[in-house]
Amino acid sequence: MIEITKRRRRVMIEVFFDCSSPWSYFGFEGIQPLAAEFNESLIWRPVLVGGIFNAVNSSVYHVRTHVPAKIAYNQKDIGDWSRITGKVVNFPPRVFPVNSAAAMRACIVLEDQKGVSCVPWARAVYDAYWSQDQDISDRMILVRLADELGFDGNALIEDSDGARARDALRANTQAAIDKGAFGVPTFYIDGTDMYFGVDRLPNLRHALMRKHA
Repeated sequence: MIEITKRRRRVMIEVFFDCSSPWSYFGFEGIQPLAAEFNESLIWRPVLVGGIFNAVNSSVYHVRTHVPAKIAYNQKDIGDWSRITGKVVNFPPRVFPVNSAAAMRACIVLEDQKGVSCVPWARAVYDAYWSQDQDISDRMILVRLADELGFDGNALIEDSDGARARDALRANTQAAIDKGAFGVPTFYIDGTDMYFGVDRLPNLRHALMRKHA
């Protein structure tokens, strides 16, 4: 860990993420030790990456259908990142793409509760989907995951179906689009300095170093 002898103002680090993306899984895990290294906190922004694709990056669907060479390379790349990070990602899972809306809304519900972080929940959802090949669109699976974390699973998923959580997820997704995001994970430093993808974390680290210089 680097030594910071003179504290400057806190740096705002926003993380736009969706548990339905393997790249988001790697970025979710990678940004946390990086933020800790600089003693900065993270602002979690759950989104629906499908909504982002539909609005500004529909070419993703073309690639999935018409560019098999890139899809094949993506599988190799995911395997490489799995070895680098130690995270088991089986691609593609049995249900792909998956509707992650309920899981992401649950992240919002948890973050709204004082003193509660969505990180354990999001990690459990990532692991269930990418490592254990469980369908995270299945309400009963989400309830069980929440119960295993010590939450009231039925209450959490019921709250995630409410208008407040739905509106907040739509707002986060639109905010990502408005800020220039076209996929996940996308990170922003101080609101406007954008870094897309887990492979841009070294660049983000250098930006933090400059902030703390």
